[in-house]
This record gives sequence, C-alpha cells and structure tokens, in this order.
Amino acid sequence: MRTLAIDCATEACSVALFDGDGLVAGKHVVLGRGHAERLIPMIADLPQRGEAERIAVSIGPGSFTGVRIGIAAARALGVAWKVPVVGFPTLALVAAMAQREHLGQPVTVSMTAGHGQWFIQNFDAAGLPADELASLSPDKAVGAASSSLIAGTQAEALRDLRGSGEFLNMHPDASQFDLLPAAIISDEVRPLYGRAPDAKLPTQK
Repeated sequence: MRTLAIDCATEACSVALFDGDGLVAGKHVVLGRGHAERLIPMIADLPQRGEAERIAVSIGPGSFTGVRIGIAAARALGVAWKVPVVGFPTLALVAAMAQREHLGQPVTVSMTAGHGQWFIQNFDAAGLPADELASLSPDKAVGAASSSLIAGTQAEALRDLRGSGEFLNMHPDASQFDLLPAAIISDEVRPLYGRAPDAKLPTQK
C-alpha cells in the first residue's frame, strides 16, 4: 500500500510518500508561517504527484492553523483519490523519531505550545503515551517530565531548566511516519489542539 504522510502542525512542514514500509520520497522544511501556500506544491513534487492508496496526517497538537490546514488537505485529497484518511498525534511522531536513536528508552516530548507554554507528554519504551497530553508553563513542565531523555522543539530548554538528562532538539518529520506504532494511528481524524483557542466568543448580554 502506498501512503502519503503529511505533517504541518508545527513550524515545520513535511510530506512523504511510502510504498509499504519503504520511503519513496519526502521533503521537510521549517517555515514558521506559510504552510497553506507550500503544502500542496510539496505534495505535487512527490513521485506521481503524491497519489497514494492511503493518507496519514498529523492531527496535532501544534499551531491551530497548521493543524487545520493539514487535516483539510488530507480530507480533500482523500475525497479526490477515493482513499481512506488516518490520523496520528504530532508528539507521538517526535517520540518515535527520538526512540529511533535511543532504542527502548522512554522519552518526554516537549514542544512549543504558544503563550509561553510547552506541550508535554511522556511516552513509554514502546512509543505509546504514558500519560495525558498537557500544555504547561515551563516550571510546571519540569515536574511533568518523567524521562531522562527529552525530545522536541523545547527539549534543550526543558533539560536546562531541569538541570539533567539528554535532549534531542527536533521538529516532526513525515518521512519518519513508518516509525510510529500501529496503535497510535487512528481512523478518527479530528484536530488535537492541546490547549484552549486564543480567540474567544463575545459574552452575550
């Protein structure tokens, strides 16, 4: 089965095409902004314009805009190609990437969450969540981090604040999708924002 993997939930934007478990091609760029303009051209640059028998997309957490862009693109392509769309959590992908380098080691993933907070989640040696996702201030994140190994965009900052452990600074990369445990991948594709939205509805009188 050919799978198109998409991740644009963070500052990075990445796409990859797999044939079975083998990577055919992939591209990863750190944009900050502009995911909507870059995502579809990046997919079109893949072999056969990225067309696949299944689409896997990151559901977050991360940027509200990035999460929505990725899911919307995946759903639109799924309809156009008449193929299923599955989802995977962003932090689980980062954990899997870290565990590729540190086999069998639990990992804490620490990612930028906005408003000075960090997304924090611990993963066991099998790459499965060991607790619930949280969006915390840096000082509270120290207490929530249970593993000596920390990975993600705020990995070094968390290690320095804690004063111990190893760190791997990294963004998620769709070309590493094949590292994810099968149990992490879901047919239910809904945004996982991880924190309350910035915008609030006006109070009714």
